[in-house]
Amino acid sequence: MKVLNIENLNKKYEKFELKNISFSLDEGKIIGFIGRNGAGKTTTIKSIMNFIKIDNGNVTFFEKYNRDNINKIKKYIGFVSGGIDYYSLEPIKVITSVTKRFYSNWDDKSYMYYIKKFGIDENKKPSELSEGMKVKYSLILALSHNAKLLILDEPTSGLDPVSREELLDIFLDLAEKEKVTIFFSTHITSDLERCADNIIYIKNGNIILNKTYDDLINEFKCIRIKKDYYTKEDNKNLIGIKRTKYGYEGIIRCSDDVKDYYEVMNTDLESIMIHLERDENDEKYII
Repeated sequence: MKVLNIENLNKKYEKFELKNISFSLDEGKIIGFIGRNGAGKTTTIKSIMNFIKIDNGNVTFFEKYNRDNINKIKKYIGFVSGGIDYYSLEPIKVITSVTKRFYSNWDDKSYMYYIKKFGIDENKKPSELSEGMKVKYSLILALSHNAKLLILDEPTSGLDPVSREELLDIFLDLAEKEKVTIFFSTHITSDLERCADNIIYIKNGNIILNKTYDDLINEFKCIRIKKDYYTKEDNKNLIGIKRTKYGYEGIIRCSDDVKDYYEVMNTDLESIMIHLERDENDEKYII
C-alpha cells in the first residue's frame, strides 16, 4: 500500500520554489529525506502536513485521504518538528493528559514504555528540559498513539549518540514488526546508513534522486587523483571535484570510464551528498 503519494507538488515563494515534487512511500519502509539547508525539506514536509498552502499538486494518504482531510487522519500520523514548542511552565504529565484526548487510539502502555526508555521525568516542565530531552518527549507523543506514518523533521539532531542509537532501534522495530512507515529528514547520514530503505534527495527545490539506499550507494564510486596526474579534463569526468591533502577527489558513476591514474574507492552517503552539492561549473573548483 502507498501510505503517502505526492504528485507534482508546487510552492513558490519570492526567492525559493518547490518544483513538481513527486514521490511515494510504501508501507513499512524507512525513508531518509536529505538535502542541504534551504533545499526544501521543511517546506515539503509543511506542504504534506497542510501547514502551508500549496500552489498546486496532490497529496494522498493511505490511498484515499487528501491533505485537506489531515485533521481526520491525524490519529494515523505521528509528526515531530524541531520547531514545536510546549507550554513551558506546565508539567509534562499535564501536557500529556491534554494531548491524549485528541487521539482515540492513544496507548498508555506504549507511552509509559517510551517515558521510561527515554528517561523523561513527567513532573518536569519543558522549560527544565534540554533541547535533546524536548525532542525525546516530542517523539514519545508521536509514538504513543499507534500511528501508521511517522513524519519527522530532523528527529535525531538534538540527541546524544546513545539516544540516537536507541531511537534508530525503535524505528527498525516499528517498520519491521508494526509495518509503520517512517519518513524523516536529517543531516546525519550515518543514521540513514543504519536504518534507511530508501533515500529521497532534494536540491534547490527539485527531487534529484529517489532510490533505494543500496542502489544509490552502488551507483557511485569515489575517485582520488594525485596532484601530479591531475588535469582540467578531470573536472569534466568527475562530479563535485575538490582539493584534498592527497591531491583531488570527486565521485563518478560506476558505469563511467575510469582512467588509469584514478584511485577508485567505495563511497558513502555523506560523500555522495557533498560532491553532488558542489557546483561543477563554479570556476573556483577548477584549478
